[in-house]
Amino acid sequence: MIRSPLTNPYVLILPGFLLAAFIILWPLYQLGMISLNEVNRFGQLRGFNDAENYIAVFTDPDFLGALWRTAIWTGGIVIGTLLVSVPVAIILNDEFYGRSIARVIIMLPWAVSLTMTAIVWRWALNGESGMLNSGLQNLGLIDQNIQWLARASTAFPVQIMIGILVTIPFTTTIFLGGLSSIPDDLYEAARLEGASRWQTFREITLPLMKPFLNISIVLNMIYVFNSFPIIWATTQGGPANSTDILVTYLYKLGFRFGKLGEASALSVMMFALLLAFTILYVSLAMRRDSK
Repeated sequence: MIRSPLTNPYVLILPGFLLAAFIILWPLYQLGMISLNEVNRFGQLRGFNDAENYIAVFTDPDFLGALWRTAIWTGGIVIGTLLVSVPVAIILNDEFYGRSIARVIIMLPWAVSLTMTAIVWRWALNGESGMLNSGLQNLGLIDQNIQWLARASTAFPVQIMIGILVTIPFTTTIFLGGLSSIPDDLYEAARLEGASRWQTFREITLPLMKPFLNISIVLNMIYVFNSFPIIWATTQGGPANSTDILVTYLYKLGFRFGKLGEASALSVMMFALLLAFTILYVSLAMRRDSK
């Protein structure tokens, strides 16, 4: 069959590709230009300054702290979410009375604004009148109020816990889609062979779920790495910058301190970091799948 040039797949996707390239590449080009210039608080360029903005970011001691906490923040939430979401998805995939209601309850937090969720948690974690302190005191677990968000030792772990809770619905949805694609015949054959539930999970569920695990890891890494509302709504990076991650540090550079050149340099670095990780992870995942 002779295919018309107008129905060629490359021709069909070309407009969408060009539009996406314009939306992504043009702002990235502008960001790169600003990062290499001296910029005043009003965004006016005053000439090239080589790589002084990048050097200023690298030599700022707050940058390395924010970079380290971003790694903990991203890794902690992604790993914690996977550990919780896999068993939750397996349970919700089984037939039981009230499964539809249970699925709705799990998905409900996804429908709430992330900023609103963070504000509710800030109220619940209030050191004087918060619901968490009241509940723990009623249970006899603590005898005095804990300043959850005023201490660096408790604020950041609590924020990671909130991040895990709000990421579970999205990840569980991905896993439920993956579980529904596995044929029941495989499980029935395994049961006839006398396989235990753990053996079924290890030999059937986990290998067939790998593509969905890879998707959830990459998407969650990008989403969590750039997540701003939880940190900002609960502590604004405090106390004493002890909960700052790169995205809140970037906001402070650009909109509190007016260092737009350094903020642009940091944005370019964050983009490059995420892009490198995504390419590396996808390449490794594809190499493992091809073996």
